[in-house]
Amino acid sequence: MIRLLSFLFIKNRTDLKSPQVRQSFGILCGALGIGLNILLFLGKWAAGILSGSIAITADAFNNLSDAGSSIITLVGFHLSGQKPDPEHPFGHGRMEYIAGLFVSVAILIMGFELIRTSVEKALRPAPISGGPLILIILAVSVAVKLYMFYYNRSLGKKLDSAAMRATAMDSLSDAAATSLVLAATVISRLTGWILDGWFGILVGLFIFYTGITTMRDTVNPLLGQPPKKELVDNIYKIVLSHPMVYGLHDLIVHDYGPGRRMISLHAEVPADGDIRRIHEQIDHIEQELQQKLNCAATIHMDPIVTDDEEVLKVRDRVEQIVTSLDSRFTMHDFRMIKGQHHIKLIFDVVLPYQCQYTDVDVVKELKKRIYNLPDEKYFAVIRVDRAM
Repeated sequence: MIRLLSFLFIKNRTDLKSPQVRQSFGILCGALGIGLNILLFLGKWAAGILSGSIAITADAFNNLSDAGSSIITLVGFHLSGQKPDPEHPFGHGRMEYIAGLFVSVAILIMGFELIRTSVEKALRPAPISGGPLILIILAVSVAVKLYMFYYNRSLGKKLDSAAMRATAMDSLSDAAATSLVLAATVISRLTGWILDGWFGILVGLFIFYTGITTMRDTVNPLLGQPPKKELVDNIYKIVLSHPMVYGLHDLIVHDYGPGRRMISLHAEVPADGDIRRIHEQIDHIEQELQQKLNCAATIHMDPIVTDDEEVLKVRDRVEQIVTSLDSRFTMHDFRMIKGQHHIKLIFDVVLPYQCQYTDVDVVKELKKRIYNLPDEKYFAVIRVDRAM
């Protein structure tokens, strides 16, 4: 169904990197989710009234809340596609993350309410009816929710959409919830055991767990999370493929929503090179990053000595000291300034976030080891960075 609708209503639907196509798919999936969830609500609500089952009725209102979640997703995609303005110069892409967060909150509220009503039903059980029509309605509901999970998950991966992934997990939890309700109804029909309330509690706990996991997936991009390794590797590959760049560091990826990423980094270039040629090369790298990764880039040029054997030899010795302390440590921006009584070595050392040493301990130990180097009297000036 989603393929047919996208064929009818979305132009250039294969260009999934286009913000307009992303927005169109999000709106289409939101509208389809609203329609399907309203139909499921009406069917389950009727089944719940006919059977007297609190679990079926609660599951019906769960679908009604899902329709509201689909509205949130639809609105979120619409707002995220708006162009930058003076109040939001980097666009509105994070509205998609906020929409996913609201969906997660709705899942949590529904899970809590279902647990509360199911506990009351478990303490005061009442007979339920499980006619063939009711069983058919529940079975069809499971099939529809599995289909919604499939297309939301598939598009969520292709579009890298946190909101659609949250909606997919919501649909999967609904399918599991309705399956438990169906099982409770069948067991009651065959044995006379009234397990409606207990199965309702299981459904509520599952829905609540789903809400927590989906909330985590939408909160992390809002708080700020490291870029994916694949993106970082591609950035390094593109930048270092240019002969005038000897290395890069201080890479930061600013995420303002899917398709709205900005990159800033420091590129190491030869200090004795032609500044005009180097600048032209840096401009070319920025354009290449924009074209291949759809990321706006700002690159700072760091001049390094590439033809002084003495500086290169000392740099290698210092780098060995740095890595001997921890093989994960790296260094950059190395400079050597000769004074009357000592040689000053200035550089940055990069530490991972999970490090057994404090910044102060690292600097103190490195300074001591560098000071004890033979031949010359070295004084180190060290700044600590953290790896992404």
